[in-house]
Amino acid sequence: MQFQHNKEKILIVDFGSQVTKLIARRIRDLGVYSEIITPRAIKNLKNFNLIKGIILSGGPSTVNKKKFESIPKEILLKKIPILGICYGLQLIAKLYGGKIKSSKKRREFGRAIIMKKRSSLLTRKFFNSKKAVWMSHEDAVVKLPKNFSNIAYTRESKLTIIENKKEKIYGVQFHPEVTHTDNGNQIFKNFLFLICKIKSKWRVTSQKNRLIQEVKKKVKKNRVICALSGGVDSSVVALLINKAIKKKLICIMVDTGLMRKNEFKYTYVKFKNKYKLNVKLINASNIFLKKLKNVSNPEKKRKIIGNLFIKIFEREAKKYRRVKYLAQGTLYPDIIESRSSTGSKTSKIKSHHNVGGLPKKMNLELIEPLKDFFKDEVRVLGNSLGLSHDICYKHPFPGPGLGIRIIGNITEEKVKILQEADHIFIKELNKSFLYNKIWQAYAALLPIKTVGVMGDTRTYEYTCLLRAVKSEDGMSADYFNFPKEFLDRIANKIVNNVRGINRVVYDISSKPPSTIELE
Repeated sequence: MQFQHNKEKILIVDFGSQVTKLIARRIRDLGVYSEIITPRAIKNLKNFNLIKGIILSGGPSTVNKKKFESIPKEILLKKIPILGICYGLQLIAKLYGGKIKSSKKRREFGRAIIMKKRSSLLTRKFFNSKKAVWMSHEDAVVKLPKNFSNIAYTRESKLTIIENKKEKIYGVQFHPEVTHTDNGNQIFKNFLFLICKIKSKWRVTSQKNRLIQEVKKKVKKNRVICALSGGVDSSVVALLINKAIKKKLICIMVDTGLMRKNEFKYTYVKFKNKYKLNVKLINASNIFLKKLKNVSNPEKKRKIIGNLFIKIFEREAKKYRRVKYLAQGTLYPDIIESRSSTGSKTSKIKSHHNVGGLPKKMNLELIEPLKDFFKDEVRVLGNSLGLSHDICYKHPFPGPGLGIRIIGNITEEKVKILQEADHIFIKELNKSFLYNKIWQAYAALLPIKTVGVMGDTRTYEYTCLLRAVKSEDGMSADYFNFPKEFLDRIANKIVNNVRGINRVVYDISSKPPSTIELE
């Protein structure tokens, strides 16, 4: 296996953790290039001189089974620094003769307090701040491998950080990559710069030219249809591909009837007039609403929407010569929640219409230039491509649109009710200068009606749920703590101005255990 890029790198071996990509994200944030591969792929690696360090991710498996995922022992002889995280720590301990036990008594989920036992290059300045780390494990190392030292411990895991200083092999039981771990980034800084001695040279903006060249190489003389919604992801894809192939790009905006109020028309005009893209607008709202009639299952909604999108694009493709590709604004969080991007046994959370919702057979090949990027990295690319601020920093909006924000059956009446409520919410966020402080905000319509009183009249109308979260990457999130007066004002405005809603609630769930979207 040859590497995609001929440069020094940190290699991340993915054992199936839902947050493996966050490891790559933390490393890239520090200006170091990284690649994720499967345990199987590492057996065929070449160019070991380019690898300055190896990180073994967490995962759902256990090293106590007869057969467990591992890395070839010869990798350990390459004298390349290794850092194991969670399952990666347990694998290191197993390979070097330590002992691991599975026990409900030893399991740790969530925050744990870590305590220092001795100093290490890996933990330099790590213990300077709070000492809470994020745990997610049932197995624990109970016997230290030969030539390893114990660096830190928690109440339930006596061997929480271990090291073999001479061989530059380290392991941590917790997850330094998640924001819930205090000062977790310091672990990566120390591993990269003190132990691996790699230099900070990689930048997101440097990827723009590479992506453009890759599109050129793949498309050649063919044409590309781009699914343009007007959100930041599809907008960046459209501008990126336009830079690569120009007149061979056809942007299609499909109005599903499930978009925010007035948003589609505004976006259409902007891309056609300001960016001079070849944009075609298709009003398919009647088709989507008809197909979604009496469908309440969220997975079925996503599948129906995904299939309809493809059928429309394939139908449009027949109107042009040499259309071979469909471009989409798929990001890595979309992929990791739908399927594993590396082939590891990552558990599926939900389908996305532009990933898991696609039909198995398509006449068009996919181009997804952003599938290895997080939202904030895409915004950086957008800036470098000249994307306007109002689109570049727009909140994430799901491909299925309001279809997954109307819980239960979808009707035209419900869509109109939700569009009005959502419009008021977003407008007030901007008016109060809160929009840019929030990762994602939206209104949803719950499938229940409740009794209310307006004037002297009894009402029986829907409940509107408001959701607003803070996040860095969409993989984890916490609810935004609005001032009480804002919630009072927004609830009052929605109830007074939207016929069909008589009750407003605010969602204070975090991710995990909840997801950002309701369906």
